[in-house]
Amino acid sequence: MDADGLARLRLIRTSSIGPVTFAQLLARFGTAQAALDAIPDLARRGGGSAPRIPSLADVEREAMAVERAGGTYLFAGRPGYPALLAEAEGAPPVLSVAGDIGLLARPTVAMVGARNASAAAVRFARQLAVELSNLGFVIVSGLARGIDTAAHRGALEGGTIGVIASGLDIVYPPENEALQREMQTRGLVVSEQPPGTEPHARHFPARNRIIAGLALGTLVVEAAPKSGSLITARLAADYGREVMAVPGSPLDPRAQGCNQLIRDGATLIQSAADVVEAVRPFGSGRVAAPADAFIPDGVVEIADRDRQAVLTLLSPIPVPLDEVLRQSGLAPAALHLILLELELAGRLARHAGGRVALD
Repeated sequence: MDADGLARLRLIRTSSIGPVTFAQLLARFGTAQAALDAIPDLARRGGGSAPRIPSLADVEREAMAVERAGGTYLFAGRPGYPALLAEAEGAPPVLSVAGDIGLLARPTVAMVGARNASAAAVRFARQLAVELSNLGFVIVSGLARGIDTAAHRGALEGGTIGVIASGLDIVYPPENEALQREMQTRGLVVSEQPPGTEPHARHFPARNRIIAGLALGTLVVEAAPKSGSLITARLAADYGREVMAVPGSPLDPRAQGCNQLIRDGATLIQSAADVVEAVRPFGSGRVAAPADAFIPDGVVEIADRDRQAVLTLLSPIPVPLDEVLRQSGLAPAALHLILLELELAGRLARHAGGRVALD
């Protein structure tokens, strides 16, 4: 791996730096190494101590572990990184992948659903994946039990991508070990986490945003009202992608989530032809950059009174950036620099939907 790649790994593995902050630092300072050099001063101006930055040896060990797992890295802004995912808010700056990277360049549909899916739903998902695969679509899912597994198995011949919530070297659930290994050669396995990372609960919403971000649309086959599949569907809608759902019996709790999605405007799906018709208009669309991705040109001078004004407006309750901008009266460039300083100082947390709060 080249020096810039190693510097990017050090930057994203630095505590308190997430995808949005990574993008802001890279855009502001030009290179990952320059951003690393600037972090201590930014954190000091934010009123805290500098976050821990991994050493070069740390990320070299990680890179070797990814290689041992049969993987390689894809970096946002470099060739090979999936174009649709790059458009999504908070896209991962670094992905580790194992398998056929060429699948990322093909039209993709996400298929998700219940882990404890009914036999009928599993059969329908598998057959639908076969038909969509035969039509040239790659099926992306989360390598979980139930609908995910059925979708991957149905699309294995034509092309399927599994996004996992762990490192590339970790298999979850255990019963999918053979499937995950097979997908690392015949399909593609994608992870945002470093090797050795177990699939903790907090990693699954992050995994879901990658699934939604990779696809032209997300199809939910069976889901309870509060399932993770509905999170993936909501993220797809946030990204401007198509949301689709398979209707089910009102007597089955596993169908309630899908039926509610349809009531809320999701496209009702009964066949592969329905999916093709739904995602076709999205094939060439582009998603606008999120407001919190703004990076100013040139040098921005910040007065201490402006920093204090922003701190006064913030609280532990997440608030939209637009509201902070309106009430502070600051220029967008100044506000974003203050928030960057606070985040690097460990005093600010970013939340979904472009909201921020004191940490």
